[in-house]
Amino acid sequence: MKDKFFVTSPIYYVNDVPHIGHAYTTIIAAVLAREAALRGKEVFFLTGTDEHGQKIEQAAASRGETPAVYAEKISAKFREMWDYFGIKYTRFIRTTDADHKAGVQAAFEKMWQNGDIYKGEFEGHYCVSCEAFWTDTQLMDGELCPDCGKATTILKEENYFFKLSKYQDRLLEWYASDENLILPKSRKNEVVRFAQGGLQDLSITRTTFEWGVKLPAIASDPKHIIYVWLDALMNYVTALGYGTGGKNMDFWAADYHIIGKDILRFHAVYWPAFLMSLNLALPKRIAAHGWWTRDGAKMSKSKGNVINPREVADAYSLDAFSYFMLRDVPFGQDGDFAQKALVDRINGDLANDLGNLLNRLLGMAEKYFALAIKAVNLPRFGEEKKQTDAIIEGLAPLFESLQFHRYLEELWRVFTIGNKAINDFKPWEKMKTGDSDQVAELLVFVANLLAKGAILLAPIMPSKCAAIAAALGIAINAETRKNLIEQGGWIANFTLTKRDPLFARVEALLLPEAPNIAAESSVAEKSLASATLQNCVSIDDFAKVAIKVGTILSAKKVEKSAKLLLLSVDLGEGGARQIVSGISEFYEPEAIVGAQVCVIANLKPAKIMGIESEGMILAAKDKNSLKLIRPESLTENGTLVK
Repeated sequence: MKDKFFVTSPIYYVNDVPHIGHAYTTIIAAVLAREAALRGKEVFFLTGTDEHGQKIEQAAASRGETPAVYAEKISAKFREMWDYFGIKYTRFIRTTDADHKAGVQAAFEKMWQNGDIYKGEFEGHYCVSCEAFWTDTQLMDGELCPDCGKATTILKEENYFFKLSKYQDRLLEWYASDENLILPKSRKNEVVRFAQGGLQDLSITRTTFEWGVKLPAIASDPKHIIYVWLDALMNYVTALGYGTGGKNMDFWAADYHIIGKDILRFHAVYWPAFLMSLNLALPKRIAAHGWWTRDGAKMSKSKGNVINPREVADAYSLDAFSYFMLRDVPFGQDGDFAQKALVDRINGDLANDLGNLLNRLLGMAEKYFALAIKAVNLPRFGEEKKQTDAIIEGLAPLFESLQFHRYLEELWRVFTIGNKAINDFKPWEKMKTGDSDQVAELLVFVANLLAKGAILLAPIMPSKCAAIAAALGIAINAETRKNLIEQGGWIANFTLTKRDPLFARVEALLLPEAPNIAAESSVAEKSLASATLQNCVSIDDFAKVAIKVGTILSAKKVEKSAKLLLLSVDLGEGGARQIVSGISEFYEPEAIVGAQVCVIANLKPAKIMGIESEGMILAAKDKNSLKLIRPESLTENGTLVK
């Protein structure tokens, strides 16, 4: 019997169509599923959509639709995207599926019977957007959601509660049991600190809306529906048959839950506590990735810079898109999509290094040996073989810990060895002196490097690696992987097939560039250009924005950016704030050190080109210039602008 492997993406909330963040998560899960299959495992890959909750009910109502009709339309877009990308999931689950709802009710009943659910009254700050409750100490400025920055509402209602506090010690023991339990490790520290701060019992039902899973008969309380996060998280086991016969429960527990960092707490605190209550095994790995920006700016529809992943894949190929996302951004960190960076990867790594190596092999094999090459031994390349084996041996831990950027960086050293061997050996000169056996030996060596590389790269770039395998006359499957990778084998002869280049060089950007957005000026420009009665704000709205005077202590240019400066600003808080500002085209760093500026001080921190920014410098921009907004005379740092 094959070993089981279970990998999940999140189930995506149907409040919007798929974007690059959804694609990134799902591609990573698909990569893990393909790699496990190549290792001979029986794979269950789960994805789907999360369709219940107040936010969906409101979105449907705003469109004049029922929640069911609205959810069906958006869910279909996710399925269509993954099918178009050739992502072969085992199941696409929807929380409106009958077996899922039955499984959720069975879980509620089990928790009830275990004494982990009780009835009470809840009053607290609720964020509709995040479907989450927050305590007074967690809010920003006494009202705003710490995750999304939107205003919360005071909610008071009768609820059923889950005894989350009961599982605090067991959760902390679980976190300590495996240092790689939560990836990257920095995220694990966040979760541990949250749990150590004291876990409060969790409200798990609602009565203020109707679009959700009803309570089971045991509760005899039809006005309640089950909290959307309890409903949604249960998909990972209801998809396997929990509560409805359990036909695939032998796949549990999950080898990897792949999620975005914004939902880590739900997966690393609430979900394992639910599983403990249900006496189910706990996940083996929970991996949280970062967010994506575009050319250093946060993506939004209003800015017109949202990336449609299907358009990128159509323009540059899905394999190139997947390679870029995994190679350019360390897992867990925020990533920036810059089209030029993608083109550079295609022209450099893919066309020059990998594609050209295959081209050189096929060209010489055709010219010198009619595409049939054979070498019983490879004595002249013993050192290179040793280096290659050492590189390949070190790849598995990088892959397992999701260090895809390092995995690909190391794998590319194998192709570098191949290109260097050709350059150093000069086969064109050897053929002139009649040393054809030595040239055949070189080409067999290079073909083996490409064969091994194609197998190791296939989970990330399946289409292009299938093309490499076809040119080499090999199959990419578990048997070939076992022979060439796990056992370190080398193939003695190849019958090659000529093919077109793997990657054509890209001479110009194939998609429209994002609008030229300067973060500090875009809000002002938009307000001036489109101010109407509809977007006026009240004095109460304006009072939520904390604008403070500060002094710039230091300034320097951000590497690889023509627009950004990294500033250290004293806002009278006893320390300096780090702020990334898009003013480099108008101010030299040394010219503004010591200057006083006005700063939005309660803006949610954001990462710009991988650098955390803790505020926003105010500026005014016309057609030709940009001017910092400054106090008229020297003002105490931290003074509020009113």
